[in-house]
Amino acid sequence: MTMTRVGAPDRPEGFRQRAKWELLGLLLPGVLGLLLGFILPILVMLRMSLNTNAAGGQLVSSFSLASYQAALADPFYWQVIGNTLLLGLGCGLMATVLSYPLALFLIRTTSKWKGVLIALAIAPLLTSAVARTYGWIAILGDQGVINDALLSIGFIDTPWRLSNNLLGTTIALVEILMPYSILAMVSGFGRINSSLEDAAGSLGASKLKTFFRITLPLSLPGVFTGFLLVFVLAISSFVTPRLLGGGRVFILATEVYNEATQTLNWPLASALSVILLVVFGVLVGIYQRAIAKFEDR
Repeated sequence: MTMTRVGAPDRPEGFRQRAKWELLGLLLPGVLGLLLGFILPILVMLRMSLNTNAAGGQLVSSFSLASYQAALADPFYWQVIGNTLLLGLGCGLMATVLSYPLALFLIRTTSKWKGVLIALAIAPLLTSAVARTYGWIAILGDQGVINDALLSIGFIDTPWRLSNNLLGTTIALVEILMPYSILAMVSGFGRINSSLEDAAGSLGASKLKTFFRITLPLSLPGVFTGFLLVFVLAISSFVTPRLLGGGRVFILATEVYNEATQTLNWPLASALSVILLVVFGVLVGIYQRAIAKFEDR
């Protein structure tokens, strides 16, 4: 006796319509949260940037590009944009270089303590960025730990300027943001196949050649993600540049705060925020193109 497989009957139209509405119902809370928490504030910010600011901080409702013209025509704000990009690139590159070997070790270790090691790698996130920034002030200050140690052994005669500048801010932000980079790389290193490395070794490739020809290319998506995450967090950071910069590090985040709270020029603060958003959008576009080219290889 032969058995014939009977195909599943087509589902009725009413069932498909009900499933569609159920799917929309599941998506609705997330969509509303995105609209209220992200899209709406951006629209309000865009609208605010088109207003003008009268004497005494009085807000005048209008549709003017005066704030954008004031920001882009002032060499100071171009310097601020340059400082922001420099901070983001410096933090992204340094955090990526320092996090890469740690993430590669964590993804490959077979130790029973692997979970504990990963937890230790991200443990700094349990400490407030404010507390860690004050810790770096104590380390990098003119009378901090580093300068005191170097002065005591006679290596330097005058303290190095490691704080109240872009260098100290970058050093502190790299340490603060490294856990994010490590997490991004660990999650993005899933494409690394150890069998390919073993095959390359069996064919006579050295470990260095195997790394540059196989391991590194396969890990690039995770590297790009880690760099992008650190870059975005660095250019939008406020606490560390404000405290460790000592009022001498001018980036877009600190200037937005100054314009909104000190000069009460909300349209200019909104325009600077839009410029920061554009910088972020450009980098995301570059990231997407880099990932697309990598996928096409």
